[in-house]
Amino acid sequence: MPKMKTHSGTKKRIKVSGSGKLMHERVNRRHLLEVKSSRRTRRLAVDKELAPGDAKKAKRLLGMR
Repeated sequence: MPKMKTHSGTKKRIKVSGSGKLMHERVNRRHLLEVKSSRRTRRLAVDKELAPGDAKKAKRLLGMR
């Protein structure tokens, strides 16, 4: 039986934290940053934990389960 391959798109977007949580970058921090307030860009800089339903799907795509 062939091995499962990890989903390349998912592994670029999602990182696993030390405690095993799946983290992703927040949206809206790529371009047009002059328009956005410093407060908003700082808030968007922090990685966020993946929602439980999405985490289940992502774990499967990453070959964790």
